Amino acid sequence: MLDRFHRHLVSHGVTIANFDSQHIDAFWRKAEALSYAPGTRTRYLQLLDRLCRYLVEIGVRNSNPAADLAGDAGWSGQSTVPLFLPEDVDLRLQDFVRTYRGSDVSGLRLRAVVALFLGAGVTAAEGRAATVHDLQFSCDAPYLRVAEGRGKPARTVPLEPFAVSALAAWKARREMLPIAGSLLFALRASGKPVTDMSLGNLVRDAFAEIGHEAPDMSPRILRNTYCRRALLAGVPRERVSQLLGLASNHTCDRILATIRKGSQQSIQPPN
Repeated sequence: MLDRFHRHLVSHGVTIANFDSQHIDAFWRKAEALSYAPGTRTRYLQLLDRLCRYLVEIGVRNSNPAADLAGDAGWSGQSTVPLFLPEDVDLRLQDFVRTYRGSDVSGLRLRAVVALFLGAGVTAAEGRAATVHDLQFSCDAPYLRVAEGRGKPARTVPLEPFAVSALAAWKARREMLPIAGSLLFALRASGKPVTDMSLGNLVRDAFAEIGHEAPDMSPRILRNTYCRRALLAGVPRERVSQLLGLASNHTCDRILATIRKGSQQSIQPPN
């Protein structure tokens, strides 16, 4: 999230040390931000409020332009309820990923993108940075190797069974495409990483294919669904946090709270 906002600041010629509330307002008007759910906006304001308060404390900034905006959003210090897919929609997306028998590039890429987020629980930034070498299928338990970055240690994430065939098919096809570099998902020819907007558009395309609409149709909701599926299956929250690359159990605790209020039905867990 901070990376997206920082790129926005750079495009406006300002830094985290001197941006103001007008730059936050301009961020909401960007094409990508127009689709953000209220909870996503609240998380952004929480992040910016904490960041600016810290920068004021250490003398980098003189004011916190996010303070009033966070207050207007009704932030009371409590986290918003995390968004995730209903279990039946999760299963429909799994089936959408697993049953494709076509060979066109767009179809293979679409299902591989969904498989990566829904079947490995990575962040959008980690998906953009993944390489073909990070996917390993030569063992009994195929896995994704996630590189260290953004304060997260390197980790190995076993792929959910439904995601294996789609990712293996895409890896084989990707290695044949005339694209520079080794990024798993890259812009044609240049080899540069795909944008967050492009990944979000692909996820929305997948939702359209199965006829479902959600308040948040981004890689985040697929990651949260992966997390909730594992917790429903009885995987310890410490292990789930490790698979997600999280330093604390806060996210898992928030999603566990939704399970205690709802269904206890189990879905296939990650290994």
